[in-house]
Amino acid sequence: MKFLYKYGTILAIVIVIAFFSLTLDSFFTYANFSDILRSISIVTLVAIGITFSLIVDGFDLSVGSTVSLATIASASALVLHRQELLVALVVPLLLGALVGLLNAFFIIRLRLPDLLATLAVMYIINGVQLTYTKGFSIYNDMPLPEGGVAPGKFIPSFLFIGQGELFGVPFSVLLMLLLVISAHLFLTYTKTGRLFYMTGENREAAHLTGIPVNRYRTYAYMISGLFAALGGIVLASRIGTGQVSAGASLLMDGVAAAFIGFSVFGIGKPNVIGTLLGSIFIGVLLNGLTMMNVPYYAQDIVKGALLIFALALSHMVKK
Repeated sequence: MKFLYKYGTILAIVIVIAFFSLTLDSFFTYANFSDILRSISIVTLVAIGITFSLIVDGFDLSVGSTVSLATIASASALVLHRQELLVALVVPLLLGALVGLLNAFFIIRLRLPDLLATLAVMYIINGVQLTYTKGFSIYNDMPLPEGGVAPGKFIPSFLFIGQGELFGVPFSVLLMLLLVISAHLFLTYTKTGRLFYMTGENREAAHLTGIPVNRYRTYAYMISGLFAALGGIVLASRIGTGQVSAGASLLMDGVAAAFIGFSVFGIGKPNVIGTLLGSIFIGVLLNGLTMMNVPYYAQDIVKGALLIFALALSHMVKK
């Protein structure tokens, strides 16, 4: 059992890859693995944000709607307001940090349960998106209500984030790996990163030792919003449109990846490397099921089962 707990996720990834490689001729190819990594890059970014909220003993349900908000913000800046790359990146990131700050205000200042507070923020953000876009997507040459077409378009430098390659590797994958390594080093080898973990492990003890607990909890929710917004930027640049509720499905995938990561190498707590391996496992599994023509609605059953398994495993180990 100890061996399975430590290495079960890695073993599951190997087994799933071996199974699909034997049953599907086009699965074990560079092009397919490149597609898998490109798709999990967005999930991993969202899951890293969730991991930060879990580290401080919180939980962020608003990440999916924050992803959607970021896609709308980037698309709006480029297509409707004809802005350049810097604005299309900075505006959604600021909105993501603002969402995290709003979550922290409800949870820390008003002392609402994190699940209820972030759920409420999720609905608020969805309403803001629908009000702003009136339910329509934002795309190149879209017709405007007052007549004519949108003056701007998705510029090549922005599309490169989600569609471009460097040295034959998708740029979004390189970005994901860079942020995973940076977050891992930050949480593992810096004083600030260790204070995040101390805040989550025992809030009262951390407060008594002089750690500004509420400040670190606020930072965690803001980081969660920033990573969700970054995932939205990558998503918008990949699909070339701004779509309302485009990030809704990423919530379950990100949560599952973060909780699966608890058991990697027997760490037993939220960690970024485990989150990455959880994303890889989910990405490989869903890619194989898609290639086997399993309907997308049936794949949600698999996602739900994985989430239950991850939650049960983490609960058993903690108990």
